[in-house]
Amino acid sequence: MKNKTIKKLVASVLAATMLATFAGCGGASSDSGSAASSAAADSGDVKTVAIVQSMDNPAFDDMREGLTEELKAKGYGEDKVKIEYQNAQGDASNLNTIVQNLVTEGVDVLAPIATPATQACVSAGSDIPVFFTSVSDPVAAGVISDMDKPDKNATGTSNAIPVEDIIDLAQKLTPDVKTFGIIYNTSEDNAVSTVEAAKKVMDEKGLKYEEAVVTNSSEVQQAAQNLVPKVDAVFIPNSAMVQSAMPLIADITREFKKPTYSCSAATVETGAMATVAMSDKAIGAKTADMIIEYLEGKKVTDIPAVVFPSSDVVLNEDLINDIGITFPEGTTDGATFVKETTSDK
Repeated sequence: MKNKTIKKLVASVLAATMLATFAGCGGASSDSGSAASSAAADSGDVKTVAIVQSMDNPAFDDMREGLTEELKAKGYGEDKVKIEYQNAQGDASNLNTIVQNLVTEGVDVLAPIATPATQACVSAGSDIPVFFTSVSDPVAAGVISDMDKPDKNATGTSNAIPVEDIIDLAQKLTPDVKTFGIIYNTSEDNAVSTVEAAKKVMDEKGLKYEEAVVTNSSEVQQAAQNLVPKVDAVFIPNSAMVQSAMPLIADITREFKKPTYSCSAATVETGAMATVAMSDKAIGAKTADMIIEYLEGKKVTDIPAVVFPSSDVVLNEDLINDIGITFPEGTTDGATFVKETTSDK
């Protein structure tokens, strides 16, 4: 009888110990799972927006700044969005490598600036949405098929260049100009499209033009040296390669006292004389607003691509003074005069 009592007591103690052990294990598993879920949730809350540039360019830099500033202003600071910035430094193969690495990394949004970077992101064919900034002709560039109904998991902002407005401005400010020199990189689809539009406008207006094409940045200075002396004015399209060399071109146009018309306010600040342009920061901010729509649950296909207006006349005060040009009365009313960032004045 005594042995039976002892056996029952031992069995009870063992059972209680096992229950306590199982309960402890179950509790630890539950707590660990909650922590992991919480950590995953916290990690998932911070989205990575990867901004991709094909090269250094003052306009692109302003667009990037406008995008990042707008995200922060709208409540998407570092606690919600991590900005990753990559620059291919003008190397096409490097650009493709950068995009592939970002796809492998699994960023949440690809935010390329301008056409070459956008084409690289869309061509990657990933399921990561692409929100582009400043693609002059998205359909012609092949990054989407329809502005109103975006496909290819891409949408964004277009800066359709107001070519006719720029040529009209040139005729108004410098009516004696009869021949334009055009410098551009033939491998940039956006620049080719703009040049074709410019030549069409010039043909319609009875103006002449000469072209200097380049394939790499080292050719820009020589192309300008050969072209500028033969023409009355220079037209710089939205060619990133040429725009990046604007200070070099400005030195040559100063030497020969020739006006330069460009497609970007940023290039006026680095040596062009005048443009009709948009705000580069504003177009970047508009792209940020579209990214926010996506982050808040909207599908990419439900966010139409938009054309950002260009209406601001911007003039380079330093260059105007240096080449000694005087404009017809009233032709600069309402224009914005800027100081040249590379000027010694």
